[in-house]
Amino acid sequence: MKAVFRPSPNSFKNTFCVFNEVFPEVVEGMPVQYDSKSGSKYFYTEEGMYRLSNHWGRLANSKWRLEPMEHDGAEARNDSKTKLGFAPWNEFYPDNAEEELYYLEANYTQNTVNYQHKNNPKYDNKALLRTSFETTKKIKQIRNLFNLTSWAKYFEYDDLDELRKLIIEQLIYTNKTLDEIKREL
Repeated sequence: MKAVFRPSPNSFKNTFCVFNEVFPEVVEGMPVQYDSKSGSKYFYTEEGMYRLSNHWGRLANSKWRLEPMEHDGAEARNDSKTKLGFAPWNEFYPDNAEEELYYLEANYTQNTVNYQHKNNPKYDNKALLRTSFETTKKIKQIRNLFNLTSWAKYFEYDDLDELRKLIIEQLIYTNKTLDEIKREL
């Protein structure tokens, strides 16, 4: 009989991780290694962790985000609030409030913004690194730029999407405040 893999008890404290959604069938027959008080279930393998939960984001002392599955239309979308995510062990990165650990990524097709950890191998060292607090503030500003148009009435522009992108890029790649960026335009 194969031994059950168990990470050390404090492995996940103060971590950031992006889980990728997978189909629930993946863990069928696997034993639950940990069942949290909030109802999340954890399945550990030598490769990484599966987490079945109805809540993602800030968790006690960690930040765990779930990236939803890509759907091609042929597969039925899992509309349940409970989702299963997987993350390899090497993608749990340290988190704290003091260090500049996070950078922002904007998706102009979907009009979304997300934060990533500097230890992410995809980080190209171009986006500015910020603390958790600064990152949260910039995310709120960028989401407002994506979702609202009232701010644009003070500008002369031909293409709102281009104006939006110009401002967002400066928020991501410079230390300028939103007010400084708007004044310069």
